[in-house]
Amino acid sequence: MTSPDSRGDREKVVSKLPAWLRQELKVRAVQHGIDMQDAVDAGISAWRGLGSNLAAIDTSGAESFATFLPAEQWTGFKADCKSRGVSLIQGLAQSVRLWLDSNPAPAVKRPAIVRRIIVCNQKGGVGKTAITAGAGEALAEDPAALVPVRVSKHFAALLDEDDTTDPLALEDLPGLGQRVLLVDFDPQGHLTKQLGHEPLPMDGDSLTNHMAGDGKGDLSDLIVTIDDDRFADRLHLLPACADAFLLDVRLASVRAREAALERALAAVEADYDVILIDCPPSLGLSMDAATYYGRRRPDEAPGNSGTLIVVQAEDSSADAYGLLTSQIEDMRDDLALDVDYLGLVVNHYDARRGYIATSSLQSWMDIKDPRVVGVIGDLKEQKEAVRAKRPLLAYAPRCEQSVALRALAREISK
Repeated sequence: MTSPDSRGDREKVVSKLPAWLRQELKVRAVQHGIDMQDAVDAGISAWRGLGSNLAAIDTSGAESFATFLPAEQWTGFKADCKSRGVSLIQGLAQSVRLWLDSNPAPAVKRPAIVRRIIVCNQKGGVGKTAITAGAGEALAEDPAALVPVRVSKHFAALLDEDDTTDPLALEDLPGLGQRVLLVDFDPQGHLTKQLGHEPLPMDGDSLTNHMAGDGKGDLSDLIVTIDDDRFADRLHLLPACADAFLLDVRLASVRAREAALERALAAVEADYDVILIDCPPSLGLSMDAATYYGRRRPDEAPGNSGTLIVVQAEDSSADAYGLLTSQIEDMRDDLALDVDYLGLVVNHYDARRGYIATSSLQSWMDIKDPRVVGVIGDLKEQKEAVRAKRPLLAYAPRCEQSVALRALAREISK
């Protein structure tokens, strides 16, 4: 069945295609940055140029499928199907399969140097743990599946009443497929518990022991997998241990203590593309070690690693932000480090709170360096996921927080 199309010389074509083949086509077209109709057009052209038929495809249960093709393409395709003795549905399925086989999924882009993202703010309760977990989950999602993403530029529309941009606009994009390690660097262990695991026992091994030079085994033995099909084996967690409450005391006697975290994690870096550190609300030696770990290494591109500062749209976050950035700047100056700011994340935002929230958000937006790279709403799904001890992006993959966290992951991966 065909019908006229206003877009040039194309016409709407309605046939049938198995749902599994249509989904694979949809994902692959997005991966290659082209329209599905162009992929089908290319597949049909290649199929028509073959000297013989391909192996038959199981088209049982095929469902209605519509696309737009040049008028002469569809007419010629129908004639070729008839001369080759195959149905239109079978010919279309073979054409799509031919295009898929000729255009394999692009390889996941891996950083030359493991990315180290330090999620921090010395103020407690701003949601560092939720941002660490959510960004890590978004980085690790299946690259062979499409997920809804809020286009990052749209959060600016939250402040502009004259902006015609739809702040809720979504785009389906492939998952990023990164190998991610989440490090619970906070002795309170919120990240560990939220993801359904228990903190490490005090009388066993821990990250603290390895940082203090007293590791009892391989650090990799402490790492656990976050089990969910969305992440396969790409999302891992290094659980917290309550002995981290004593970390600053133990680091006081360690040689080159600012490099202690780097020395501890060096043994596992080769297994990951991204390591996110969920920092404690502290300005002590542990924060120095985290900042040093996120510094720009020799031959590392600017913005590959650095600090991601989580704030809220209220006044006390501004005071905490000033204290944190002062400490980072002191580290930069004292040790001659290049420490990049990956940006600010305004968390728990709710415009219904009125002037305090909106004016505070505007103040964060006005900073420019570091710039705001994400605005995450204060919604119920995050609290529900914490109660269920499940990753948010697995618990509610299409909720507003999830789509915003995917945009954040892409923004800091540019």
